[in-house]
Amino acid sequence: MAKRDYYEILGVAREADEKEVKRAYRKLAMKYHPDRNPDDEDADHKFKEASEAYEILSDSSKRAAYDQFGHAGVDGQAGGGFGGGGGGASFSDIFGDVFGDIFGGGGGRGRTTRGADLRYTLELDLEEAVKGKTVQIRIPGHTQCETCDGSGAEKGSRPEACGTCNGMGQVRMQQGFFTVQQACPTCRGAGKVIKNPCKNCHGTGRVQEEKTLSVKVPPGVDTGDRIRLSGEGEMGIDGGPPGDLYVQIAVREHSIFTRDGRNLYCEVPISIVDAALGGELEVPTLDGRVKLKIPPETQTGKLFRLRNKGVSPVRGGPSGDLLCRVTVETPVHLTKRQKELLEEFQETLDDGDGNKHGPKKTSWFEGVKSFFDEMKF
Repeated sequence: MAKRDYYEILGVAREADEKEVKRAYRKLAMKYHPDRNPDDEDADHKFKEASEAYEILSDSSKRAAYDQFGHAGVDGQAGGGFGGGGGGASFSDIFGDVFGDIFGGGGGRGRTTRGADLRYTLELDLEEAVKGKTVQIRIPGHTQCETCDGSGAEKGSRPEACGTCNGMGQVRMQQGFFTVQQACPTCRGAGKVIKNPCKNCHGTGRVQEEKTLSVKVPPGVDTGDRIRLSGEGEMGIDGGPPGDLYVQIAVREHSIFTRDGRNLYCEVPISIVDAALGGELEVPTLDGRVKLKIPPETQTGKLFRLRNKGVSPVRGGPSGDLLCRVTVETPVHLTKRQKELLEEFQETLDDGDGNKHGPKKTSWFEGVKSFFDEMKF
């Protein structure tokens, strides 16, 4: 009986990469494994067939020979599922390669562990974020216990190799066909035990301590930016390297300015007289006061741009602008005389060609009239 195509057996395309081949074999092996199908000869055959296909297609040189010459190019090189001849990989090698990341694998855990990264939110005023500054922050964390020098053992003693796992940190357990590797229950994967724990750190080798750090905030930072302080996170375990500290920037809301990237925005209220006749106003910037000229007949919402009065970006590039939006303010709390003057002023507008004094008002009413003329009620 002719052998089936290896790609067909695993259900993958000929251009499938190593991960796809491995994933396909894992799926078939779990489905047809003899432990799951003890009395099913067909499942046993499919399991061996899939194992043979994976042995060839997971090896780059064997796969190249198979792609060029077919089964003739790899005859005698496949282990036949449960360890045939020909110098091929044994089934335990294949199965361990695919399922080792599930059931454990590799050496023991008696090794160093890097400390955790920490995050600190730093609130800044807009002026501080734009100009930059150096701030002092206090960070709670862990440092090495000075009493035991980080060993976790009482002075004069030291940790001993775990007798259960012989210092490996892991033990093997046989469950039917599977060999499962898991953390040692005695030392919890550390590979060592402390018979006389340090009274200061209770055997952890670390003590909690608050530390003060100096953070240099560069000019131009904005909300969401992060400053990384290497090695200022949690200390490592068993002599492992410390983690990092990430300082997250949060800029407080400003009473005058709103920031959008490198540009700043602000609203400038002006009187009806300044809007009509024009004038000159003093407006604030982050560098001081500047003069802003208001031309006659300025309408509310007009945007004025002050070049290079915005923010210099933290990553470089030209400074942004300050954009001032004017708002014509309606006077309130008028006296009787002021109201009379406004009424007299309105009469002067109505007596003449009123359309030329309010072009937006005129065009709006013309649009409304056209709208109603076209409507059918």
